[in-house]
Amino acid sequence: MSTCALVLFSGGQDSTTCLAWALARFVRVETVGFDYGQRHRVELDVRPAILGALRALPNGDRLGEDHLLPLDTLKAIGGSALTDDMAIEMGADGLPTSFVPGRNLMFLTAAAALGYRRGIADLVGGMCETDYSGYPDCRDGTMKAMTGALSLGLARDVRIHTPLMWLDKAATWSLAAALGGAALVDLIVADTVTCYEGDRTQRHDWGLGCGTCPACELRASGYVKYRGSDGQEKGPSGFPSGRATKETS
Repeated sequence: MSTCALVLFSGGQDSTTCLAWALARFVRVETVGFDYGQRHRVELDVRPAILGALRALPNGDRLGEDHLLPLDTLKAIGGSALTDDMAIEMGADGLPTSFVPGRNLMFLTAAAALGYRRGIADLVGGMCETDYSGYPDCRDGTMKAMTGALSLGLARDVRIHTPLMWLDKAATWSLAAALGGAALVDLIVADTVTCYEGDRTQRHDWGLGCGTCPACELRASGYVKYRGSDGQEKGPSGFPSGRATKETS
């Protein structure tokens, strides 16, 4: 295995956990984020603070340069609830309207090209087939196909690491705790953005978010399972919602 990795880092729970995973395994780790016109682009705003906090945690001295790449072609294509003002619901094609066609394929291609220039062949992403919304570009088969295509297209071995692929959200919380202890879990709760609405006004035990979008519900249910308690007040969907408070700043 090479000594350097490039982590696809959005500023969310999963990519922050993957970044900690990479820092524990590689001598040098760089990060890349993508501005694709996402409605919840607040995730890009929190990235610097998270990276700064990670530098103070174990293996933080391994954290290298951060990169931010524009991929606004996805916004120009549109038609997704993550780029357009539309409801998150099941579409006629059997996929949720939050699906952004080709997003992870474009992310990986751009990351591999950047890695080529940076001399990095190991890519790390938070794609997950266990807890996901049916997105075909999160599947293990897609990652294996992309590995082959990128390796052929760049005429060198490209390795895609997906440490969360077979973990549910509770196990992802547990992995963060194993990697960075309470400090990393607290950082994820306080600073990372998962909410599809980009809501940073409502605070829950599991973090900030609207509490009702699919991403928030998945994060909340995983946190309850991780904490080993289901005694919290539940909302209509069965996930914790009664303990949210409005942020005043």
